[in-house]
Formats: sequence, C-alpha cells, structure tokens
Amino acid sequence: MEHSVQKRGLLNWLILLVLGSAQAVAAVYAHSATGLVASVFVGLGFLVAIVSYFQMRLEEREQLEQMEIDELKRKAASETIFTESAPDTFPARRAREQFEKYVVPVFSALLFLLQVGAAYALWRHVADDRPSDVQRATLVMALNGLFALVFYQFGKYTAVLARLERERLLRPQASYLLLGALLSLLTSLAEVAGWLGYPKIDPAVAKVLTIVLAVVAAENLITLVLEIYRPRVKGQAEHPLYESRLVGLLGQPGGLITTLAQALDYQFGFKVSETWFYKFLERALPALILFQFGLLIASSCFVFVEPGEQVLLERFGHPVPGREILNPGPHLKWPWPIDRVYRYQTDRIQTFTVGLVHDEAAEKERTLLWTKSHAKEEFNMLVASKEGSTNLTGGEQAVPVNLLAVNIPVQYKVKDLRAFAYGHANAPELLQRIANAEVTRYLVSVDLDELMTTGRPRAGQELQRRIQEKADAMGLGVEVLFVGLHGIHPPVKAAPDFERVVAALLEKDATNLIARAYAATNVLVARGLAAKKTNEAEAYRSSSVAAAEGSAGRFTNQLAAYKASPEVYTLRSQLDTLGRAMASARTYVLSVTNTHGVAILNLEEKLRKDLLDVMLPASGQK
Repeated sequence: MEHSVQKRGLLNWLILLVLGSAQAVAAVYAHSATGLVASVFVGLGFLVAIVSYFQMRLEEREQLEQMEIDELKRKAASETIFTESAPDTFPARRAREQFEKYVVPVFSALLFLLQVGAAYALWRHVADDRPSDVQRATLVMALNGLFALVFYQFGKYTAVLARLERERLLRPQASYLLLGALLSLLTSLAEVAGWLGYPKIDPAVAKVLTIVLAVVAAENLITLVLEIYRPRVKGQAEHPLYESRLVGLLGQPGGLITTLAQALDYQFGFKVSETWFYKFLERALPALILFQFGLLIASSCFVFVEPGEQVLLERFGHPVPGREILNPGPHLKWPWPIDRVYRYQTDRIQTFTVGLVHDEAAEKERTLLWTKSHAKEEFNMLVASKEGSTNLTGGEQAVPVNLLAVNIPVQYKVKDLRAFAYGHANAPELLQRIANAEVTRYLVSVDLDELMTTGRPRAGQELQRRIQEKADAMGLGVEVLFVGLHGIHPPVKAAPDFERVVAALLEKDATNLIARAYAATNVLVARGLAAKKTNEAEAYRSSSVAAAEGSAGRFTNQLAAYKASPEVYTLRSQLDTLGRAMASARTYVLSVTNTHGVAILNLEEKLRKDLLDVMLPASGQK
C-alpha cells in the first residue's frame, strides 16, 4: 500500500470530523432539521472512516512485514525459521486478522445500534415540523454550499483513487464524502425554500432522510446476518463489513449504471454493455433525463379545473390580473414555479362542529347515548335558567345558570373566493372561532328549558343569522347555510345523577301503579264476596221461610187426617217411618209361620251380587 493512500485516509476522516461538527453547529443555530440529519450521516461516516483508516494501517504493517520476511528469506541460508507455520513469525498479519475477526463485526453491530437510535431520535425531533429560523438561513445556505464543494472534491478524488489503486478500504470513505456533498446541497436547497416562503420543505426533507437512515440501518443488519453464512475463500479480498452499498449508491449514482451493465452482461452471457444501443443509451441518458424533466415542467402549463371548484392563479406569488380566478374547464398558464394554482371546492358544502372534537371510532356506533361520551373532547357551555336553585343549608338562591354540552353542526360554502383566500390567513379556522363565540354568547341569553324543548328551530335560525352577519362584517366571503342544534344534552358527567333521578321517578310511578292495581283488584273481590254472602243469606232466608211454611201446611193437613181417623193415621205414619228406615236395608220375607224350619242367614257383605240380590220391580210396573 502506498503511503499516499494512508495519508488520504487520515485526511478523509479529519474532513468528516471538522465539517460534520461545523454542520451540526450550524443546523442547531438555524433550527435546520435537514442540516441536523445531514450532520448525523457525516458523523456516522466519520466513525466508518476511522475504522477503515486503522484497518489500512494494519494492512500496511502486514505488507511491510511480508517485505521484510521476503528480504530475509533471500539473504538467509536457511528458510526454516521463516515458515508461515511458525507461531510468532507474522505478528502484523495476526493483528490484522484479529482486527477483522473481532473488532470489525463488533463495530458493525455498534454502528447498527447507533443508526437505529439516531433514526428514532431524529424522527421524534423532526415530527414537530418546527420551521427553521429564516433570519439565520443565509448563513446555513452559505456554509452548506461550501461544505458541499469540499465534500465533493475530496470524495471524488478518493473514489477515483480507490478505483485506480484497487483500494477497497477507501471506498467507504469516498461514499460518505460524496453523500455528505449531496446532503449539504439538499440542506442549502431546503433553506432556500424556507427563505422563499416554503418552511415545510425543510422538515419534509429531514423526514425522508431519516427514513433513508433507517433503511441503511436495515441494510447493515442484513449484512451482519449474511456474514455469518457467507462462504470464505482463502486469499480473496473481503468486502468491508461496515461499507454500505446503499450509501455508495446515493453518493455515486453513476455506479448504478456500471452495476446494471455488469448484471446485463451476466444475464445474457455476452457483453451487452459493448453494443451500440447500450452505448447510445449511456451517452443519451443525461439528455433523456433532461427531456423528461422538461416534459414534466411543460405538463405544469396545463390546468384542468373540475366541476364544482375554482382555482386561484398566482404568478410569482401575486394574483394574475384578469385571470385571478379560473372557472371549470381547461386553462393554460406559465410553467411551475412561475405560475402556481390553488384549488378550492367553492360549490361543495363544508361542515364543522361547534362544541366537541369528533371521534370517528365512537361515531361508527349506530346508537349514540348522551350518557356515554362519543367524542374525543366535549366543551360544556353556560346556559341561562329562569329560576335559580335554592341552597337548602343557607337558604340562599344559587346563580341561575346551567351547564350544557352542545353538538352544533355548521354548514357553509364559499361565495367570494378572493375574500376567502386573501382576506385572512386561515378563513375556515376564523369562521369556526366566530361560530364558537356566537354560540357562547347566545346560550347565556336563552332559557335552558326552552332551548331543550320548543326553542331549537328558532335558536338555529338565530345562530345562523348572527354567524352570517359576523362573517360578512369580517369579509370572510362565505355563506352560512345551516346551523343545527340536534345534539344538545346535559354534561356527560351528570349522567349518573340524572339516571338516579329518572330511576327514582320511574320507581315512584311503578309503585303508584302497583298500589292502584292492588286497590282495584281487592275492591272488586271484596264487592263480589259481599254480594255472594248477601245472596247466600237471602237464599237461606227464603229456603228457611219456605220450609217453615211447608211444615206448617203439612201439620195442618196431618191434623185434619188424624181427626178423621186417628188409628189409620197412626198406623200409616208408623208404616211410612218403617219404610223409610228399611229402604236401604236387606230384607228377608218369610211367607209362612206354621213350619219348624231353621232359617240360616248369611249377613256377610258380598263382593258381587247374584240373582237373588236383584231388585225386582213391583207388580204392575214394567
């Protein structure tokens, strides 16, 4: 290895250290997000350059050691003491091998962790979208322009030297130097854009570069994993583990064409890169890119305004006289960035809501209850009340106001585009503030009960009139179409107390209805029982009187029969009594009495009747 190559490696990491530090200080000074990300890339390149420089030193020591061994071999009579199998013969080679075996993988792993941590920290930093300091932007523009020139000169020289000398350890340094030139140029352009009135370009470019840093970290991780399974050939120069091909591609885009040519040659089996068509494309590629860029710029000369929208045409930031507003249809203009257009949906009805911040996930529910919050944030507003509540302890009357949560949609459309776009910096936000102020002012002047019941339509019309008058007075150029009060309810925090009151009222009504049902049922039953008792008593009285009258009449008839024939009446009465007594008794009739026969009577009850037990009808009956 030539001594100049080692000096170049030393000079490269010094350049990366000095310019990277200056770039970081300038970025912090001017609040440049792109400059900060660029300084992180350069700082990581400084670490890579340090490691590659030490590896170059070790390889140089190994070459010097090999030259000394070869010289001693030629001079010495015996070469046995200089065989490669001796353990202490090549200390420089062992040092280089140990460095590549242990230090390089550990450094690559630490580099991956640094890249991931830097990408995470930078993403959180640039996510704030803080604009850069315009007053200090000129200093950052000048410094980064100078940095880009220095980075490019040293990086280009190092890249050519690495290719000619076939020095693989200079490639990582050259890649980071050329990448530093590209990032410095992007930082200058971002600051120019902020100085011209486009402050959001700087954080946007910083976000893109942060994503690139994360991709480089992923590439480093993949390289570390593949290094474990990579086949190793003795004597073959290895690719530096910490060298990023993506960084090399970003720093040297021309290398992509060479890589593509080699891939085509390998794929087709012959030298595609030496054909006339490929050479023509290689020569004409800048012209083709320039033609495409020109075609892209020329396409910005055509503007197609869609139905329902209007377009503001500006030339160098000022309205074009006579063509300030473009209506639906095709139009021609000067190319970007000379002429720029701003589209507005003037016929589309736009809506915003007063009183809450929408929660899309909660609003997807089909049933919305006011007792459950369905917004990210609700704002309680004061509403007047005709009668104030009385303090039970002190007897004092409370302030006659209440809290109310409102959900008031306001619909409007643009009627004067020039006033809407140029009259105020943010007309939609100003209209929302006007609506909030008018709603607050109106609610403190109306009664809560009226607003919650019959006063909603009248309140919506009044609010629409007030918002429209205020918007016209401030020259917003909008027409308020509708103000709705469909989402008015007490605060959500009052829902538990409200539900307890409602539950108590419902319980009272239920108890009242149960008492009425009980009263109605028992009264009817009592009336029925009373009527039953009365009817039974009447029936008993009637039957008793009738029985007594019948007994009295029968006794009168019996007395007359007795007087007519006492003996016959007495005998008949006895026989009637005997007949009634023997009606259900078993009877045995003995027809004769002048015999000495013995009658045997079986008085046991029979389970089944026989023929003798059958009752025969009396004579004369059928």
